[in-house]
Amino acid sequence: MADTVEFELVSPERLLVSEPVEMVVVPGGDGDFGVLPGHAPLISTVRPGVIAIYEAGKVRQSIFVTGGFAEVTPERCTVLAEEAVSLADADRAEIEARVGAARERHDTADDADKPAAARRLAAAEALLDALDRVRAN
Repeated sequence: MADTVEFELVSPERLLVSEPVEMVVVPGGDGDFGVLPGHAPLISTVRPGVIAIYEAGKVRQSIFVTGGFAEVTPERCTVLAEEAVSLADADRAEIEARVGAARERHDTADDADKPAAARRLAAAEALLDALDRVRAN
């Protein structure tokens, strides 16, 4: 068995990551799941949260995703993300502005648009929280 698993992270704009990794932890719809080489096949929704890429037993890279789908095979983990933001490159002021705009849209949304506005607001707040947690460590 190989000691790495191929990991691909794809957003609508581009391929963000395509490399062999020691382990990747994905925020699945039913909870976080770690993928190591030889993982059982799995398809899962992805909720807003942080994908952690491990190297030498430590998180090497943290990427926030707003949602999507993941497919896992014994050799590969592929995440199709609605949106992905590298937390190392994230700008706190931009994220705070995004939260403010999402909150305003939510507060002024009519009943038909309220659920979508609530999802956008929750994702923006989760991104800000993830940025704070990653930078605190």
